[in-house]
Amino acid sequence: MMSTLHVPTMAEMMAQGQTPDILFWVGCSGSFDDRAKKITKALVRILNECKVNFAVLGAEESCTGDPAKRAGNEFTFQMQAMMNIQVLDGYEVKKIVTACPHCFNTLKNEYPELGGKYEVIHHTQLIQELINTGKLSLKGGGMFKGKKITFHDPCYLGRGNDIYEAPRELIEKLDAELVEMKRCKTNGLCCGAGGAQMFKEAEKGNKEVNVERTEDALETQASIIATGCPFCNTMMTDGVKNFNKEHEIQVLDVAELIANAAEL
Repeated sequence: MMSTLHVPTMAEMMAQGQTPDILFWVGCSGSFDDRAKKITKALVRILNECKVNFAVLGAEESCTGDPAKRAGNEFTFQMQAMMNIQVLDGYEVKKIVTACPHCFNTLKNEYPELGGKYEVIHHTQLIQELINTGKLSLKGGGMFKGKKITFHDPCYLGRGNDIYEAPRELIEKLDAELVEMKRCKTNGLCCGAGGAQMFKEAEKGNKEVNVERTEDALETQASIIATGCPFCNTMMTDGVKNFNKEHEIQVLDVAELIANAAEL
């Protein structure tokens, strides 16, 4: 039986005179996309299990402005950012965790010049910390023991922010075999959704980027493609479907792998 998820909002906590240690920035994808909602829930289960004192903004959260900025609309980006910074500062937020590398990169690297200075971490870093400090224990690898798993580096997590080890360390904690694609880490290949490409039709060419990237993953003969980004998850899932392999290969976020292995 699935336990009820406990997700307080900043407003509720403030009303009770409480301040959470960490704000979970859910992001547009994690809030509205049915597939990405599962990643959000997996992370909340982990946070609940470890009794992490966190809250979300709920209806007060707006898009970080990343897609607008990448598409070249700096004005819209700055308007979004200023609104968000006002809300975050109103709640005196100090530390933010997010499961979306796009939100992560924007909040961490682009909000400071507009006055929004916060400690921002990716959910794989937080989960790594929870395991390393003994707050979260995995019951072996569970269903992933001995499975071949390959990790697709999200651009804004890897090359954008040099975070390569946290997600890999988590996969290795599953007693699984981590197999690397030939293009990985600093040499990784984009899933095809970065730079606001998620929201527009592809330009003419002889192959979709996500199909090219899925070919890299298929070459490893992994039965699970692990991702750390909701956009990458969508693109790799579509890539797997393109090869009619959806019955053989699963595309799962690292948080989902960990939540499953911890039987949450």
